[in-house]
Parts: sequence; structure tokens; C-alpha cells
Amino acid sequence: MNATIESNPLIERLPKHLKQFIKPQDYEEYTPINQAVWRYVMRKNVNYLSKVAHSSYLEGLKKTGIEINNIPSMYGMNRILKEIGWAAVAVDGFIPPNAFMEFQAYNVLVIASDIRQLEHIEYTPAPDIIHEGAGHAPIIANPEYAEYLRRFGEIGCKAISSARDYEIYEAIRLLSILKEAEGTPQDEIEAAEKRVDELQNDMGELSEMALIRNLHWWTVEYGLIGTVEDPKIYGAGLLSSIGESAWCMTDNVKKLPYDINAAYQSFDITKPQPQLFVTPDFAHLSLVLEEFANKMALRTGGLSGIQKLINSNALGTIELSTGVQISGVFTNVIESEGKPVYIQATGGTALAYREKELVGHGTAYHAEGFGSPIGKLKGINLAIEDMSPRDLKAYGVYEGERVTLEFEGDITVSGEIITGTRNIQGKIILISFKDCTVTNGDKVLFQPEWGTYDMAVGKKVVSAYSGPADVNSFDLITHVPSSKTIKAKKSAQKEELEGLYQNIRNIRDGVANTISIEDIFKKLKENHSNDWLLSVEITELLNQNKQQELLNEVLLHLDEVKKKRPEIAHLIEGGLELIFEKEKIS
Repeated sequence: MNATIESNPLIERLPKHLKQFIKPQDYEEYTPINQAVWRYVMRKNVNYLSKVAHSSYLEGLKKTGIEINNIPSMYGMNRILKEIGWAAVAVDGFIPPNAFMEFQAYNVLVIASDIRQLEHIEYTPAPDIIHEGAGHAPIIANPEYAEYLRRFGEIGCKAISSARDYEIYEAIRLLSILKEAEGTPQDEIEAAEKRVDELQNDMGELSEMALIRNLHWWTVEYGLIGTVEDPKIYGAGLLSSIGESAWCMTDNVKKLPYDINAAYQSFDITKPQPQLFVTPDFAHLSLVLEEFANKMALRTGGLSGIQKLINSNALGTIELSTGVQISGVFTNVIESEGKPVYIQATGGTALAYREKELVGHGTAYHAEGFGSPIGKLKGINLAIEDMSPRDLKAYGVYEGERVTLEFEGDITVSGEIITGTRNIQGKIILISFKDCTVTNGDKVLFQPEWGTYDMAVGKKVVSAYSGPADVNSFDLITHVPSSKTIKAKKSAQKEELEGLYQNIRNIRDGVANTISIEDIFKKLKENHSNDWLLSVEITELLNQNKQQELLNEVLLHLDEVKKKRPEIAHLIEGGLELIFEKEKIS
């Protein structure tokens, strides 16, 4: 399989700014050890999760074409996911939260195509194909959950971030890369952990993005379903962790009913979770999501929405009551009696209506920024947007007329009207002036020599959210991660071990092999005595082939490995249980 990006129609319709995160899945990069890690985790998970996971999990494995014996290919997944209205793309580790959620809004599952090292087989803080492919993909075969995931993405990508959120994203991304990389010096890991701790303990007031990421964590990643007394697993973080999926079912982990308070429960990505939330059903997830969305600036707008955008220091959009949308980096708001009366964006700004840029009002035209009054005219109950053509003429709002408009909050616009722009309902949404002065008391906000003044019309801000109204208005192809995932190092000894794993894989698959199991085990024992997983795979084949004498020798070797490496003894036991319990059942 070559390094092409396998597609389906959903991927084709993704906007360019999301496509920048997609990378090809080079299937040939998966080594025989990688395949063995996948197989071990999947066999353990399916065996255990069949008892404790939501019923959608096992059904979903079949529907999404995820095999137990082989790492999934994007080609195969997309072919099958297409049938349930989803797609999958490969990315390099963590991507920014807004982008991750926006992919979900397009029914596209983001899959970090790297796979954890054998040393981190139980859990890795880095996103990998076990977590994404074996964790997320099966559950989306459940239509109600899939719709929750899509809707979460749609709402979540509009959440307003803080500058601190981006810092913590980069810090967590770096920590996950360092922890997963082979041979990272311990002092580097400790420095990265310290940085994450410092940021997590100094978040200040949580942004919308921080709050909705908490909801995502406690549902999509670490969610339980059913009752507090008898929960089942559906969260991908649990479905992909052979350690934590068992741990979470013990009394060591507190179980709480899932509600909106989960948004205020922060998490530590590097440690097992001390508490988890249980939803009664998938429909309840959507109810809580809507309850949260009703508190977001996306739906409340107003002064607080503009202030959130200003504090984010990032590209955002405000929508006025006429439907006109202003997208840019907001830097100032003038308020009066708790309401915004003037907004200011700095640098390239674009105006849109219904997510489509207004002709002639892109960032090239508004390159220096954009400012506009908001609200009603002083002493007049009728807002400009509600005026009929006759009303507008009566108040002097007419092409070619010189007019002075005094807004509530002491904002004055004085100039000659050039023209107005109306929306599809006939409401005026934009008025352009020449020879115009805009003031707030004694302060000049716009002066005639600056050129044409375009005034957005709207009595209130009905929505404020992250990102542009029209994604084509801005160059969003700018993401360069500060850190890249680190590939495993190669050595002659590692290459030999990989070859032995491949030999065992060939024997299991019935592929012609030039070396016997006995010789493979001999080389393994001589040159790779610390490795445990290949001995477990050899045990499985010897047990099937009834080669009792060599089997006893391998089991004795595994006992020695357990004594030398007590930290992985339970993994060896887990692998042997799969082999011999299966035999008992059959």
C-alpha cells in the first residue's frame, strides 16, 4: 500500500484549511512489532470489552471493518465508513481542538496514524491508531451517538478559546510526543510535565473551548453509559486502554451521573481518571450539549460575547440582528449601560451574510480593520433595520443625502450616504458614507481622509464565535505545529527482532517461511531476552500445534522474563489467559 490519501466523498468536500492537517497513511511503515502490538491490544480488548462495553462496540467493530489481526488501512476504513455516512483521515498526533471538532462536524473521524510502542502497550498519552481506530470508530456505527459526535463538532468548533488554551495544546502535544518517543531523556519528560502542570494549574477563568473540551473528555473520550451502579464503557480512551478499561470498573474510580457540571471538571491527560461520568443513554448527551450551547456566545452574543473574542486575540465573528457577519480580530468594544455601542476589529476584516462574503467587503478592502456602531438611534424607538423605505427617507437615510446619525451611547456618524446594501428579506444591513466622521464624545473613531466608511446595521449582537463566517475570506492554511512526532529508531538488533516477529506472523498466516519456530525462539532467547510479546505469540502457535515440549520451554522463559521485569508480568499473564482460556472454552 503506498502513501496516498485514501478518500471518500466526505473528504473531498472538506475545506482547504482542514485538509492541511491530513497526511498520508504509509501502511508500509507499520512494522511486525507494531502489528503484534495492535493484535495483542485488540484481542485483550475484545475479550474483556465484550463483557463491559456498550453493545454498540462489538457491532461497530464489524460495521467499520476493523480487524483484530491487522492494523486498519484508511482505504479499508473509508470504504466501509462510507456506508454509515462517515469518513476517516490520518493526521500527525494532536491537532488544534477547533480543527479536531470541525472535522467531526463534517462527519470525518481524525485518526493519528502512528501506533504506540510495545513499552506503552497499556496506555499512551499520545493519540494513536489504537485509540482512534479501535476506540472512536466502532461507536460511531451507533446512529444516535454518531449524530451527537457530529453536532458536538459543529458547536465545539465555534467555541471561543483563550491564548492560554493554545499554549496548553502545544504543551500537551509536546509531552505526548516526548513520552511516546523511544529513549527520550527523563529530564526532558519531567520538564514537559512540569510545563503542562503549570499551565493546567494557572488557567484562570476557563474559556468556552476549555469547558467544552472537558465535556468532550468526559463523554467521547472517557464516557460511561447506563447506571452509576452498572455502567458500560463507550468512551474511546477507555475502549483503547487495556489497563484503564479494567481499572475504571473498580470502586477506585468514582462514578457520577453525567450533567452539565462535567464542563467544570478538569482532567489530566497523563494520569488515570479519578472519577468518570455515566450518561443514562446517548440521547442524554445531546441534551447536555444543547444546555451548554445555550450558554455559549454563539447563542447569547451581547457584550460578553464580544469581550470573549477580544480576550481570545484570535480570528472570530460577530453576527448582528440583521444577519450581517463581521469576521476579524476584535480589539475594542465601547459599551453603554451594559450594552455594546461600538465594535472595532483590527487588521484584515471581512463582512458576510449567511456565511458568504459580501461582494467587495473582503480582507483586501478592509485591510486596516473595521469599526461600526451597534444599537438604536437616540430618542427613536424604531431601529434602522426595522425602518421601511419611507421611514428611512423621513430620517434622511437616503442615497446622496448628508446625514448625522446619533446613536445611543454617544456614538455619532456624520457623512454623505453613498449607498446601502440589503439582505434577502429587504432589511438594510450596510450603509456606505463618504466624507464621514465617526465620534464617541470627543474621541474620533473615523475621519474623512480615511476614505469610505462602511457602517454595519444591527440593533444588537446576536452571536459571537471562533473563526470566520466565510472560510474563504481568510488564508487559514497556516498551521505549522511546534513539534512533530518522532519515529522509532532503527538498529541492527531491532531489525533482527522485527524479522523474528515477521517470521511468526508468516507462520500464523500460512505464508511460506524458511525458519522454524524452534529456531526463532532460540534466536529470541539468545539476543532479545527482555522481549515478552513474541514469546506469547510463539506460545499461541505451539499450543495450537500441540508442540508440548517446546511450549514448556517457552513458558519457563516467560516466567524468567516476569521475574526480571515484574512491571510487565500482568501483560504476560493477560496474553497467556487469552490462549489457555480460549482452549478451555472450546
